[in-house]
Amino acid sequence: MLDIADELHRWVEQGRDFAVATVVAVGGSAPRQPGAALAVDSEGAAIGSVSGGCVEGAVYELCRQALEDGEPVLERFGYSDDDAFAVGLTCGGVIDILVTPVRASDTAVRGVLAGALGAAATGEAAALARVVSGPGELMGRALLVRPGGSYEGGYEGGFGGHPELDRTVAGEAAAFLDAGRTGTLEIGEQGSRCGSPLTVLIESSVPAPRMIVFGAIDFASALVRMGKFLGYRVTVCDARPVFATAARFPDADEIVVEWPHEYLGRTEVDGRTVLCVLTHDAKFDVPLLRLALRLPVAYVGAMGSRRTHLDRNERLREVGVTELELARLRSPIGLDLGARTPEEVAVSIASQIVADRRGGTGVSLTGAHTPIHHEAGAAARRIDSVA
Repeated sequence: MLDIADELHRWVEQGRDFAVATVVAVGGSAPRQPGAALAVDSEGAAIGSVSGGCVEGAVYELCRQALEDGEPVLERFGYSDDDAFAVGLTCGGVIDILVTPVRASDTAVRGVLAGALGAAATGEAAALARVVSGPGELMGRALLVRPGGSYEGGYEGGFGGHPELDRTVAGEAAAFLDAGRTGTLEIGEQGSRCGSPLTVLIESSVPAPRMIVFGAIDFASALVRMGKFLGYRVTVCDARPVFATAARFPDADEIVVEWPHEYLGRTEVDGRTVLCVLTHDAKFDVPLLRLALRLPVAYVGAMGSRRTHLDRNERLREVGVTELELARLRSPIGLDLGARTPEEVAVSIASQIVADRRGGTGVSLTGAHTPIHHEAGAAARRIDSVA
């Protein structure tokens, strides 16, 4: 639900009644991951998507029905259903969708949802927990956790059941938030791992991941636009003030005039950050990559010819970079698309970043036997297996 937070938050502020359908579990080749949502208001307006088009019509009708009768519903769509082709789910996957009505009169739940949607819309961190399956009186209830809270009561809302249930779910939601995860949790009605089970969906909203582009060249301008398209918060860094200007990079969130390695040494990065080194100048590249390859970031790529790549690797070895560290470097940067223009090169680089993030191979899907939609976490497992 938090993936459509901007528009949905406006609906809440406008006092609209609506129903929201959220993907809570997937199997096989499902096109959207848990947390993806479609919402329908009382006038029939719709936003978002739960399947990339496969079952939108059927889910739309479920939302309309939920608005009419006020009852949440959990529905499964899959290739084994008799009417799978009728609703359009022909991709071979299975998706479980929770449909929840949100009415202006439901002030308690609506307030919790408003807090979660407001946080997501402004890029703040928050985790929203909702009961997917369990006793009817708990369905539709919500609990909101923000970072830095005390989970001995430091949460908003609740399920209205056993108080230990709220405290336990709040603690689990905090852990999901720390990891930036969205997924389901199985737990007992009294907050333990035993007893009648509940399934709780926890959605995490975290600030946009960072893309830092080093080198204020024409290729960088196209990559900045691509990074914004992919949802990154993009910084351009270059030591030359004549090139690192807002006029040349109007789409960048931040422009820094500083030696690249000095800036990287003082700025904040995390496991989702991608670093793109486009300077292809040894005096910038070597100290920058020496540091970058030792940071816990998601991706480090460097532009240059194959000759530049070999020379740069030797220089990095001379300053103490290990072979294991060098193995993290994507150089020459990008996938082999035959790219020539700055825009084509940006697509090449972005394709490699997405493949690394999602565990893709980068090969053509035509004639291949690899999954079209990789499991969440596949890339992390692949890295762990290599390590």
